[in-house]
Amino acid sequence: MLSSLSEQPPIEVKGLTHAYGARMALRGVDFFVRKGEIFGLLGPNGGGKTTVFRILSTLLPPTAGSARVFGLDVVRDSAAVRRRIGVVFQSPSLDRKLTVMENLGHQGHLYGLRGKLLRQRMGEMLGRVGLLDRSRDLVEKLSGGLQRRVEIAKGLLHGPDLLLLDEPSSGLDPGARRDLWRHLQELRQKQGLTVLLTTHFMEEAERCDRLGILHRGELVALDTPSELKQGIGGDVITLETEDPVRLRDQIQERFGGEPTVLNGMVRIESRPAGTGHELSARLVQAFPGQVSAVTIGKPHLEDVFIQRTGHRFWEETGERAEA
Repeated sequence: MLSSLSEQPPIEVKGLTHAYGARMALRGVDFFVRKGEIFGLLGPNGGGKTTVFRILSTLLPPTAGSARVFGLDVVRDSAAVRRRIGVVFQSPSLDRKLTVMENLGHQGHLYGLRGKLLRQRMGEMLGRVGLLDRSRDLVEKLSGGLQRRVEIAKGLLHGPDLLLLDEPSSGLDPGARRDLWRHLQELRQKQGLTVLLTTHFMEEAERCDRLGILHRGELVALDTPSELKQGIGGDVITLETEDPVRLRDQIQERFGGEPTVLNGMVRIESRPAGTGHELSARLVQAFPGQVSAVTIGKPHLEDVFIQRTGHRFWEETGERAEA
């Protein structure tokens, strides 16, 4: 047991379970987040990541298990937890008819900030997200990426030690996403801020220090993005064919391994790395006329998801956002 709250991990989740009526949204999830870490929760629609976010931000009590923020229980110590966290929701919370400074001012009042201290904090936060020169602009005049930075400044205004971000890149173009991440990295480096974010973007997940992958309420993988991909252990071969089930069975009978059919194509993992071209040539030669196209690539995070779940990332819902 750690001796003080300051020594407690920013987030510690044990056996976290939640049900919406008969539907299980979380099934015994366990993970922790280290101080100064950018930790991501990756998952498709219905995976459970938004439920975790709502529990950690004290908006939703778990059905079972526990979630602690700096040693504070999110249910019993919810008021104390809120003082330690900043929250940026997926849905915009800015008043578009007010200026950037007016939005931050109203947020500061909610935390009891007034006068000189509030003005000082607003200036500091806008400086940290690179918006000090836009403080008097109406929010509706800002681009989506700049509005997202205002949301982050708003979440950091009261000086939290932990920032929770729900789908921070949702609705942003690729350039704005890169810009947002540059500012998150600067905040972590200069302020020692700990960040937990939810995302359905593979590119965004790649930028996290560690990543938890959620599928149907279960944490199916947890590690650094590079370690998760290295766990695939080789090349990924995709074969296009008229009868994927027949070809899969033939490959398994002749070559062994665990070929799978995903999205109407046969997928094979070739180990060790660098053997994909040799194996693909053997497959085309072994089954003449059955293979119409071959793709060989290095493992991606979606390959990790496929390996752990047997499904493509978007296969079950066809959507790219979680309600």
